[in-house]
Amino acid sequence: MFKLLAKLNKWLLPNYTKEQLDLAKATKFQQAIIAWKYWVTTRALD
Repeated sequence: MFKLLAKLNKWLLPNYTKEQLDLAKATKFQQAIIAWKYWVTTRALD
């Protein structure tokens, strides 16, 4: 299930690494997206 979510995240959600987003300047919404992607990715790797 998490592998499917990880693929959907990659396809649907923005990639802040390519945009070189500074985490200190990220909005709360951007931080929430980053946290969600991190949580799903770590679960998919298990």
